[in-house]
Amino acid sequence: MTGATARRVLRTLRHDPRTVALLLLVPCVLMGLFRWLFDNAPAAFQHIGVPLLGIFPLVSMFLVSSITMLRERRSGTLERLMSMPIHKLDVIGGYAAAFGAVAVVQAGLVCLVSTLGFGLDLDGNAVGLVGLAVLNALLGMALGLFVSAFANTEFQAVQFFPAVVIPQLVLCGILGPRDLMAGPLQWLSDALPLTYAYDGLTRLASGGAFAGTVAADVLIVAAYSVGALLLGSATLQRRTP
Repeated sequence: MTGATARRVLRTLRHDPRTVALLLLVPCVLMGLFRWLFDNAPAAFQHIGVPLLGIFPLVSMFLVSSITMLRERRSGTLERLMSMPIHKLDVIGGYAAAFGAVAVVQAGLVCLVSTLGFGLDLDGNAVGLVGLAVLNALLGMALGLFVSAFANTEFQAVQFFPAVVIPQLVLCGILGPRDLMAGPLQWLSDALPLTYAYDGLTRLASGGAFAGTVAADVLIVAAYSVGALLLGSATLQRRTP
């Protein structure tokens, strides 16, 4: 059941070239834009470029999964699926597997383009960075799945982006050191999953090993992802057609 759900989601994405372009091409274009922006400051590009490799999947997967799930809720596809002898975890697992596979391709492509085309140095941690990027993608997918239950239109689903994702981008540390923030903002930052994802990415970017503090960051992000998936599964209602 999980595999069948994953294949169905992948078939749906395959027949939507605009979504495929959003997932695979736009992150590469944005990375090129940042490279051009910091053309005279390669150190600055190195500092911000590596964390962006892991942040792009979260942003794109949040948007795609929230809109995709909303379409299936409104079209009745999800209701028909839930009328079958299938467990909620099979549905959630199928979506996670499908978007996880897309995230692997996305993160691998962005890493390849950034290293070979834009001169980004991954310091031998390409596998760890791709793995954390995939975990971030699953977090974005889980959050998108959850918020789709509270939207009635695709426009409303997109409106959740500035409410859910942008505050995490602002407070995770990418715009400035978190220890310079006001106390309440630091406490809020400590409660947001993207903070730990960014910390793990920056440590890997500086040559840190995939152990110790980085492993703790990964476990925290994974825990948030599982929690968001469980909350998302709670919004899947089994109805009798």
